[in-house]
Amino acid sequence: MSTSRRAWSVAGLVAGFAGLATAYCLAMVTTIRDAPNVAVAELVIRLTPGPVVERAIKILGHNDKPFLMLMILVLCGLLFAWAGRLARTTWWAPTIVFGVLAVIGGIAVFAQRGATTLDLLPVAAGFATWLVCLSLLTEPLRRHELAVEGAEPGLDAADPTHPDHTRRTFLLRAGTMAAVGIGLGVVGRAVGRGRRHVEETRRLLRLPGVTTPDVPKGARVDVPGMTAWATPNDDFYRIDTAFAVPAIEPTDWELRIHGMVDREVVINYQQLIARSLTEAWVTLNCVSNEVGGDLIGNAWWSGVRIADLLREAGVQPGADAVLQTSDDGWTCGTPLSVLTDDRDAMLAVAMNGRPLPIDHGFPVRTIVPGLYGYVSACKWVVEMKVTRFADISAYWTDRGWSELGPVKLASRIDVPDGGGEIAAGGAPIAGVAWSQHTGIKGVEISVDDGEWQAATLAEVPSTDTWVQWVAYVDLEPGDHSVAVRAIDANGEVQTSEEAEPVPDGATGWHTIDFTATEQDDE
Repeated sequence: MSTSRRAWSVAGLVAGFAGLATAYCLAMVTTIRDAPNVAVAELVIRLTPGPVVERAIKILGHNDKPFLMLMILVLCGLLFAWAGRLARTTWWAPTIVFGVLAVIGGIAVFAQRGATTLDLLPVAAGFATWLVCLSLLTEPLRRHELAVEGAEPGLDAADPTHPDHTRRTFLLRAGTMAAVGIGLGVVGRAVGRGRRHVEETRRLLRLPGVTTPDVPKGARVDVPGMTAWATPNDDFYRIDTAFAVPAIEPTDWELRIHGMVDREVVINYQQLIARSLTEAWVTLNCVSNEVGGDLIGNAWWSGVRIADLLREAGVQPGADAVLQTSDDGWTCGTPLSVLTDDRDAMLAVAMNGRPLPIDHGFPVRTIVPGLYGYVSACKWVVEMKVTRFADISAYWTDRGWSELGPVKLASRIDVPDGGGEIAAGGAPIAGVAWSQHTGIKGVEISVDDGEWQAATLAEVPSTDTWVQWVAYVDLEPGDHSVAVRAIDANGEVQTSEEAEPVPDGATGWHTIDFTATEQDDE
C-alpha cells in the first residue's frame, strides 16, 4: 500500500462518515427528531430564496429533498477526503475543516423550533468521532511512510516497523470503523421508530363523528381518463418545507391560541376530538401550481371549526391576522376574516374518512377554503397567535410571496392529454375548474382559436370544491389545439394574461395540442 493521496483521502472519508453515523445514532437514541445532516438540509430550505425553491420544485418535483440530501452528503464526502489529505502534513488543518462542519451542524440544529442545548449533543459526538477516528487511521499511515523509508532487508513481517504490518493495521482499523459506522446507522434506524409507532397509532385510531365519504351524485363526468373528483390520500399532492416530517403522538399534541385575545385557549387532542365535528368536501390548491398543473386535490375533511375556538378566546378589536405555527417551525399568516366567516375553516383531524396521514399533518392541520396553502394550510399546527399583519412575518411572505393569497379562478384540460391522440368525430374534451369559496358558473373551450363553446358542468355539493366539465366537439382528422377558460359565480371570466406562480399564483388559459385520428372500422 502506497501512502498516496488516495490512502489519506480514504482515511478522511472513513473518519467523516463514522462521525455522521455516530451523530445520527445518538440523535435517534435521544429521541431528537432530526439528525444534524437533516437539520442542515432544513436550514438550507429555510434560507433558500423563494424563486429558487419554486424552480427546484418545478424541475425535481417530489425528488427535490432527496436530491438536496444527496448533494449535502457528496459535499461532506469531498470535505472529508480533503481533511484526510491535509492530515498528511499537519494535524490542525483537518481539525479546522471538521470544526467548521460541526459549527454549521450546530447552527442548523439550534435553529430548529424548540431546540435546547441537549440537541447539540449529537453534533459534539460526531465532531469528537471525526477527530478520534482520523487520528487512529492516520497514525499507521505515518508509520508506514517511516517504515518504507527505513526498511531493512530480511525484516520480519510481524515487526511493528515492517511496511506490511502498518498496512494491515490501517486496513483493519478502516474496516472496523466502516463496520461500526454501518452498525450505528442500523441501530439508529431501529431505535428511531417514532414515526412507525405514530403511524401504527394513527392506523388504529377511531374518531367519533368522522364519516366515510361518498362522492355526491352527479359530481363526475363520464369520460375515460378523467382525474378523480375525490382525490385518494396517496395521490394527494404534498408541498411543504419539512425535510423530516414531524411524527407526533396524539397524546403529545396540543394547540395554544393566544395573542390579541381575552383569554388564552390551550386544547389537547382528546379535548379537540370530543367536540362537535364539521365535515366538508374542500379542494386545496398550491400557489406553486402552474397553469394546467396537478398541485391540487379534493378531499373529504373532518374537523372542528376554528371560528368556534376563536370565539371562545375572545378576539380583541384591531386584530386582522392569525399567525399559525407548525411543529417544525413553519409559519403562515392567515386573514382573521376567513377564519371567522361562514366557510368551513377547520382544525382537520381526518381526511377522506380516516385520521390524517402523517405527511398531511397528523394529528391536526388547518384547512381554509378559498386560500392557497402557503397562507392557510398549516400542517402539524401547534400554535395560533391572534395578531396584526403589520406585526408579523411568515415563511413564504418573507420570501416575496403576497400576504393574503386568495385562490385564483382557474381551469384545466385533463382529456385529451397534451400531445396525445383522440378519436376524430364527436370527441369529448374534459377537465376541471375551480374558484374555491366563490364557485364556478361556467366553462368554455375554444378549438383551433375558434369561437368559445360552453361546456357542461357536473354538480358539486358546495362552492369550495372543483367542478368537472365536458364538451363534445366534432373534430376532423389532424392536429388541433384547445384552450379552456372558466367563469366564476360572480361572472368574472378567467384571464388570458400569463403570469408565473410568484408572487400570488399563476394565471393564463390552459392550452394543449393533440391529434384527432380516424378509427378503423372492425
